[in-house]
Amino acid sequence: MNDVAECVVEVTEEAAAEIKCMRARANPSPGPHLRVYVEAGGCSGMQYGLVFDQARDGDLASEQHGVSLVVDGFSAPYLRGAVVDFSDALTGGGFKIRNPNARQSCGCGHSFET
Repeated sequence: MNDVAECVVEVTEEAAAEIKCMRARANPSPGPHLRVYVEAGGCSGMQYGLVFDQARDGDLASEQHGVSLVVDGFSAPYLRGAVVDFSDALTGGGFKIRNPNARQSCGCGHSFET
């Protein structure tokens, strides 16, 4: 795992608070880091993923608002400058990723095209 001064992905305070709540509610206890990644799929070609996980060799790591994040080397170029936010609104609530590298996003906001 590589510690980097410049974080690949930013997490808002609202998202960090929800991530901490999710970790506290999880049974069994999840991995110590929130992994933010992309993979092929979704209606626009690439889709986002968030999962609690262990750090792996080559991961880029940062800590923000008390949340430890890891991003793998494949995902980093697609996610550089992205912001993970959270809203508890009844309509359209949940985690949202704003990605400056996405040329086009689908209506659900979970997949994108570069």
